[in-house]
Amino acid sequence: MYDWIISVRDLRVELGGNPVLRDMELTVSTGEIVAVVGQNGSGKSTLLRCLAGLQPATSGEVRVFGEPPADDAAFWRQVALLGDEPAWYPGLTAREHLELMGAVHTQARMTVEAALEVFALVERADSAPLNLSTGQRQRLALAATLLRPSTLLLLDEPERGLDTDFRARLADLLGGYADEGGTVVMATHDQDLAARARQVSPSGVAA
Repeated sequence: MYDWIISVRDLRVELGGNPVLRDMELTVSTGEIVAVVGQNGSGKSTLLRCLAGLQPATSGEVRVFGEPPADDAAFWRQVALLGDEPAWYPGLTAREHLELMGAVHTQARMTVEAALEVFALVERADSAPLNLSTGQRQRLALAATLLRPSTLLLLDEPERGLDTDFRARLADLLGGYADEGGTVVMATHDQDLAARARQVSPSGVAA
């Protein structure tokens, strides 16, 4: 067994010979919400990629669920990552994208219809993603991420393109996820989102 969902020790990452992360330390336990805040270029996205096993460390140690993160099926059965906007499938509607996610992950956390309702996409369900607004596409990406089963969410600027009201709803959703025993690490510029999510989930922390 492992003591921490995430354990990062002395992490250093260099890209093109330039240091991006230096001596990074982080521990995250079950049910916590950790917000990584900072200016653009401060290494937030790089840290998430390290946690997802997509960016090798120059030095130091990264463990997720007690093991080095690996870009394989066993790892992704537990981890859901929201990074840059996904490459949408041409010809598929918003509803069909969520149906495809539900078909791949047989124990979805919510139904497609529930996801459309929660993420305010019912009226645009039969539209292709590229015909949606930036905020609607972000809500669709979040719906796909939270629909699939997971115990760890890695979110890179989940507030991107969202209005104030939906940012508050997102904080509630993340707090609920943590209350169910899930763990959240998100890179964000929105400290209000981080603070609200922490308040919703009694076990949450912001870093």
